[in-house]
Amino acid sequence: MNRVTPRGVFAAALTPLKQDGSLDLDQVGPYLSFLAQRGCHGALLFGTTGEGPSFSPAERVMLGRAALEVRQKHPDFMLLMGTGTPSLAETIELTRAAFDLGMDGVVVLPPYFNRKVSDEGLFHWFSRVIEAAVPGDGFLLGYHIPQMTGVHLSLVLLDRLKSAYAGRFAGLKNSWTEQSFVEALGERFGPDLVVMTGYDNFFQLSLNKHASGCITASATLISPLLRKVWDLFTAGQDPTEAQAEVNRIRAVMDSYAPAPALVKGLLARWHGFPRWAVCPPLVSTADDALDQAAEQLQGPF
Repeated sequence: MNRVTPRGVFAAALTPLKQDGSLDLDQVGPYLSFLAQRGCHGALLFGTTGEGPSFSPAERVMLGRAALEVRQKHPDFMLLMGTGTPSLAETIELTRAAFDLGMDGVVVLPPYFNRKVSDEGLFHWFSRVIEAAVPGDGFLLGYHIPQMTGVHLSLVLLDRLKSAYAGRFAGLKNSWTEQSFVEALGERFGPDLVVMTGYDNFFQLSLNKHASGCITASATLISPLLRKVWDLFTAGQDPTEAQAEVNRIRAVMDSYAPAPALVKGLLARWHGFPRWAVCPPLVSTADDALDQAAEQLQGPF
């Protein structure tokens, strides 16, 4: 099967919102084109940075349809959609819809309301999603972010899913901030599992451990720098200096969490996009905090 899995620098994309909270669909295509022009190989819609759990299935489909506009100018730009919810039925519905739209793949959170679940339970949950909604030429990445979901995707579980659904279960977006897990993934799977790091500080380390790339919140603002790490690494050169600058920037950004509000404010300030709203319970970054963050970050990049 002609299945292409993600490689390189991906943005955990923002979700453009008007001030009344409705989707700003007219801005989706220009925003994704902006990412492509600055070196991103693709984008994840409705991840954590995209405030995914705050949106209905209908809203995700509407924005996904608008996102396809990017392929008119950037046909190789890969589009992934976050489709995981605590509801198995809704996750299947969203995953089917994503592939029907023409998304290249999906990134699926575990059922995060249930925190004390076994590998056996998670295997059956992901199996139901894959069997019901992932076509033979599609792929699913698990979304590993236990600091948010409270659910850990173990190496044993990943191995079992990979063996049972070769190709369709391609790997994971790993946003856990534990270095030992990055190293364990590399040692267990090598290059045979697609791993996209979601934590900028581990980009170089993850690449050294056979990861396929990154999907990060910061890519909207610093994709040229992340692309430098990627390009140097793939050329067999040392990206340590570029990675150190990524780490500096990430430390500043983390001090102004949550990321969606900060990145939306800085994108408007530095690149002329509208000042998009965020979904409650998030609130927009205050102007004085945005001034301070911009000064500390020393952008635009």
